[in-house]
Amino acid sequence: VDGICGMCKKRIEKAALNTKGVKFASWDVKTHELSLIIDERKTTVLKVHESVAAIGHSTKEVTTTPEVYNKLDPCCLYNDEQVIKDHQN
Repeated sequence: VDGICGMCKKRIEKAALNTKGVKFASWDVKTHELSLIIDERKTTVLKVHESVAAIGHSTKEVTTTPEVYNKLDPCCLYNDEQVIKDHQN
């Protein structure tokens, strides 16, 4: 899942946890991996991808829209080269 900071982590995990059937969600800022425990009788991994993309964070399966991405806090614009540099310092 694309993201860059602690604010992204909170947003991504909240979106995943708000998906019916998700019992646990933890996103790693460094690896960009989202770990999940889900009830496959209530949801699918694709639905989680869709939920995360709907709040501005693209995944390998679902790309967010430019409109939603541009609503992210300026420090969370993970495709912006300057923001990336700022987070590396």
